[in-house]
Amino acid sequence: MTPIATYRLQIQPEYPFSAAADAVPALASLGVSHLHLSPVLEAVPGSTHGYDVTDHSRIREELGGEEGLRALAATARAHGLGLVLDLVPNHMAASPVHNHALRSVLRDGPDSPYARWFDIDWAAGGGRLLLPVLGAPVGEELAGMRVADGVLHAGGQHFPLRPGTEELPLPELLDAQHYRLAWWRLARTELNYRRFFTISDLIGVRVEDPEVFAATHAKILELVRDGVVQGLRIDHPDGLAEPEAYLRELKRAAGEDCWIVVEKILTGQEPLPSSWPVAGTTGYDALRRIDGVFTDPAGAEELTGYYRRFAAPAADEGGDWEATARRAAYEVVERELAAEVAFLTRTAALVCAGDPARRDHAPWALERAIRELLVRVPVYRPYGPGAEDVLTERAAEEAKTAFTVPEEAAAVETVRELALGRLGEGPAQAAFLTRFAQTSSALRAKSVEDKAFYRYTPLISANEVGGEPGEPAVSPEAFHAYCARLDRDWPATGTVLSTHDTKRSADVRARIAVLSECPQRWAKLLDDVGQAPSPDPQTAWSAWQTALGLGSPYTDRLAPAVLKAVREAALRTTWTEADPAYEQAVLDFVEVGPGGPPLYTVSLLARELDPYVRANTLGATLLQLTMPGVPDLYQGTEREYLALVDPDNRRPYAPGPDDEKTALTRAALRLRRELPEVFGRPGTYTPLAASGPAAGHCLAYARGTGGRAETVTAVTRLSLRLAEGGGWAGTTLVLPEGRWYDAVDGGREFTGGAAAPVDLAELFATRPVALLRRHPDA
Repeated sequence: MTPIATYRLQIQPEYPFSAAADAVPALASLGVSHLHLSPVLEAVPGSTHGYDVTDHSRIREELGGEEGLRALAATARAHGLGLVLDLVPNHMAASPVHNHALRSVLRDGPDSPYARWFDIDWAAGGGRLLLPVLGAPVGEELAGMRVADGVLHAGGQHFPLRPGTEELPLPELLDAQHYRLAWWRLARTELNYRRFFTISDLIGVRVEDPEVFAATHAKILELVRDGVVQGLRIDHPDGLAEPEAYLRELKRAAGEDCWIVVEKILTGQEPLPSSWPVAGTTGYDALRRIDGVFTDPAGAEELTGYYRRFAAPAADEGGDWEATARRAAYEVVERELAAEVAFLTRTAALVCAGDPARRDHAPWALERAIRELLVRVPVYRPYGPGAEDVLTERAAEEAKTAFTVPEEAAAVETVRELALGRLGEGPAQAAFLTRFAQTSSALRAKSVEDKAFYRYTPLISANEVGGEPGEPAVSPEAFHAYCARLDRDWPATGTVLSTHDTKRSADVRARIAVLSECPQRWAKLLDDVGQAPSPDPQTAWSAWQTALGLGSPYTDRLAPAVLKAVREAALRTTWTEADPAYEQAVLDFVEVGPGGPPLYTVSLLARELDPYVRANTLGATLLQLTMPGVPDLYQGTEREYLALVDPDNRRPYAPGPDDEKTALTRAALRLRRELPEVFGRPGTYTPLAASGPAAGHCLAYARGTGGRAETVTAVTRLSLRLAEGGGWAGTTLVLPEGRWYDAVDGGREFTGGAAAPVDLAELFATRPVALLRRHPDA
């Protein structure tokens, strides 16, 4: 069953199933149809997110266990709600203590019945699994290691011993294990198991193996069959060996009635593979289009000019988007993903060794070719028949320029052919094809989302997952075209504005986006607060924008977000090579600058911009709730919700007072409940064009069925520019034929048809958005 709308709750030890059950009546009255729960399987104790699964067969006890989940489902069902679960098929916690499957592998090595669960390159590790868990080089940790109660204690953890090795002297005992304890810094180059992105604490799971799929999905599928769960959100499908095959098996096992969406990040105009048996994505593609509609392209360009003069970054360190993204890709592929590139190089060399025509490709040449092609993949992951449109001949020609000798550059063609699956069907060829795609998605995520987005910062509201910071604005025409595609191909896809992974909540982004309409005011603000000593102008620029977006002097929330930003940017300090003096300077700056007395100046600008922020906030809310797709509301976002990057946006849910945004949300969700055929199948989406001097500031469309419009959505875009241009004078909108009334408060009526165009000043007299419903007797 397709949900009407879902409501995401971050279930965690501080907010267990019982707390969610208490919130059910209020959430049901809001108008959603399903609760969307963060991962619920057993995870590392204390985990606030649940993506570090340790046992697929059990519902997490810290949350209330299976009894608590089933009780929550019963309470939800009594109030007309279902459940959607966040499912994590790609990885588990690499915890020797809590992950029983991994613990078995550590004890018994390749003979463990769980060895097939994980992608382990035993040969690369000399027959052993590298465990990069020690806080210092092993030589410094030796003195503190001991064997007691049949286990090895080291670095504050304990590890199982290979049978028969308990009595060996410590040096021999270490060498006799199926694993090699190592300093955590060795993970970058020596790791020999597949992980989630660059996080060695999360080990990849081989769900492409039927036995592994069955074991890791039995409990979730039991909950689906029992009617406890009606939908699944699939986390990071790009990490899987064969995403489409996995989704086909999941759909077969879960049944046709189970609504399934995938956390697939689409880049630019990239389509979701049409053959995937899912309802669509989790909605980051919708987020980009909605945010883009409220971004002024001319102002964004002007703002970029100010940014380049103020921050003066080098082109490839934040001055130019494409150059910045490319440099970040090189850094990640050469450093953080060195172990993954090493695996690909070994595998490619193995294939070449079996082919006399390719035998003389040197390993260094294959490695360079792999890197040069990876950084030129413009999407997260190449897929199937369309892969050649991603790994293009042009990309190969560009990659060859990294070589001096043309004959050595031929390695690029070999790597490309391997990555496209054209060099045979042996195990090495298959391993390369799969791992190249998996590494590509990790590279894109780590280099773009987690590095370039923190370096290129003219307008940080555009730096969101799935976003295009170099082209942040989206025209109404492009928005309508996107919605038409969703309505035609993916009417039940997910849409989002805020999630547990967004770097800034939608309302924070709405505040910042207004700067694209007033770049001169922003430049003046920076002049006014310039006396605050900053560690560098690039950090100052993004910190002041963050402060404006948050809108309050919450130094305790602002400082961690700014510190995380400079670590992710990795220009002057990083998570693994910290510069304590620089980081302290950043914290001092936040305290006396964006979080200190100058915030008064920021607050003055914020108050000036409040009317235009209101238009952005309400406009984005209404678009998400009435456009094609299933809207997912993040906890608390039915009212003003100002949150920064995690952990700030993952605080336990707490209800708050209703506001104007709540009333709009209730009205839109009420329409979705009362008119499910209008907002799903066989509903239609019809753009409506305004006329007059300010026509470009109105985005409107009708939803209906069978050629008859039933609802109209109209929003104000770029409202500050609108005010500066004289407002709505002389601008009208022709509504579909019939009589219409305000679906938010029911207080106003309008007449449709070309003979009676509606004055937009009248339509937007009480609020900058309008949600209309056809009068029942019209």
